[in-house]
Amino acid sequence: MAKATKTIRQALHYPPQYAAYFASNQILFNRVVAFYFEVIQAHEGLLALNNKEALTALEKLTHTTESNPHPIMPLTDLAPDIPALFRRAAINAALGSARSFFSSLKTWRARKEKHEAKQTKKGKSRPFRGRPPVPPRSWKKSAPFYASLWRERCTRSIMLKVWTGSCWSWLKIHTLSRDLPDGDLMGSPQLVRKGDRWWLHTPIEKTFEAPAKVREQLTAAQARLCAVDLNLDHHVAVCSVQTVDGTILATSFIGNGTAVSGCRKKLLGRIARNRSQTGIIAENEQDNADLWAKIRHVDEQIAHLVSSRIVQFATKHEASILVFEHLGNLRPEQGTYSRRGNTKRAYWMKGRIFRYATYKAWHAGGIITARVNPRNTSRECHRCHGLVVRYNQGQPQEGYTPGAALCICPQCQMRDHADRNASLRVGQRLIERTQAPLKEKPHALTRRAKREPKGSGVGISQDAKRQWGPSLPAARRGDHANGHGTAQRGRRRMGAPLPDIASQLRIHFE
Repeated sequence: MAKATKTIRQALHYPPQYAAYFASNQILFNRVVAFYFEVIQAHEGLLALNNKEALTALEKLTHTTESNPHPIMPLTDLAPDIPALFRRAAINAALGSARSFFSSLKTWRARKEKHEAKQTKKGKSRPFRGRPPVPPRSWKKSAPFYASLWRERCTRSIMLKVWTGSCWSWLKIHTLSRDLPDGDLMGSPQLVRKGDRWWLHTPIEKTFEAPAKVREQLTAAQARLCAVDLNLDHHVAVCSVQTVDGTILATSFIGNGTAVSGCRKKLLGRIARNRSQTGIIAENEQDNADLWAKIRHVDEQIAHLVSSRIVQFATKHEASILVFEHLGNLRPEQGTYSRRGNTKRAYWMKGRIFRYATYKAWHAGGIITARVNPRNTSRECHRCHGLVVRYNQGQPQEGYTPGAALCICPQCQMRDHADRNASLRVGQRLIERTQAPLKEKPHALTRRAKREPKGSGVGISQDAKRQWGPSLPAARRGDHANGHGTAQRGRRRMGAPLPDIASQLRIHFE
């Protein structure tokens, strides 16, 4: 079985004085976490235990009970009457931070010892300049609410036990935004501060049958994969669903990339003009904060909408694999500030779409995401793999125009949309990569032919030396017509017409 965890974020509606209560609760939680971090630093051997044993040992060191009336480092000196599960939540948070810190410290010490040993061996005295990790100077963790710290949760409200600064009180809070899905395992909610508002984050765990690996899935001829070609203009994404045997089932064109790019470039141009008018940028202060926030929000929204549309399309056509290009070395072209900034943020949005589609596809039921080499995916024909001619409507069909909408293959006379052809090549490249034969080392002969001495005067042909007889030309070429280097004769079927594909999620710029 496989698991998928996601977080449901819900906005809260509460009286104004509740914000101070939430802040007091978070401050107390971080004080308790810092206290237990210091306890772990004083007793470093606790990290050798598992989390359950370490939690028990820490409670014996700090918690006052009838059987343990005088603990070594009492927690009551910090705050009285702390609930048990509030204390355990702080212990778990402190254990996680301590394990991370001491792991980094161990790595740094190993690097230092290796450097000093290397310098001693060479007879040099070059000091080690790597900085050691330091413990957290400030704590800003969000307080989780374990089982006894919340109750009466329904669709639109929840009761939370909160430290108000003077006492522990139960507060009823109204929740907004999306509802919790039914049938999934719910974790402990958290109060998270974003700016001046407080949100409730709830982890949700979904269990489903673990999917097979990509290579295993592609052994079936009817296995379906959804290949995605991401672009900077025209359409943000073009998706094509095809089977392993080459049958093309459906294609979807998502988003209006030209409108998205134009909106972003317009905002960047306004920022550039504002900067040119003032001529001064204040230190440690964000200029044009509203415009930068709008750019970030537009890119974030489009990335979420496009990734959701991709996963919806793959789920609708029962695809089990999502295929993207591995775009890691993109660099913006030279130009004005708004042009370079626009291209750079368009590249960033491609990465966001891939990251969001990866986890959304996994949550949709175990759809696996893979990436392939993007080299020449837009220049090769999806039928014969020859080089295509790319052009715009009304232009001569010659050469290759980057970003043009149409393409034609001079070898097989294939005519198609250039982005659709690229998405099909992306999917075929994954199939070619996983179905390529493994290159094994040839087995050595058990007995080698003996060499005749030069003085014997007897010449032996190569065929006579072979143990299995002379080689035949037919054996070198292979017995099958469809061997390596031979073109396949199977034809690909086209899917449904593009206008018939329904769009389930509307994007603002379409």
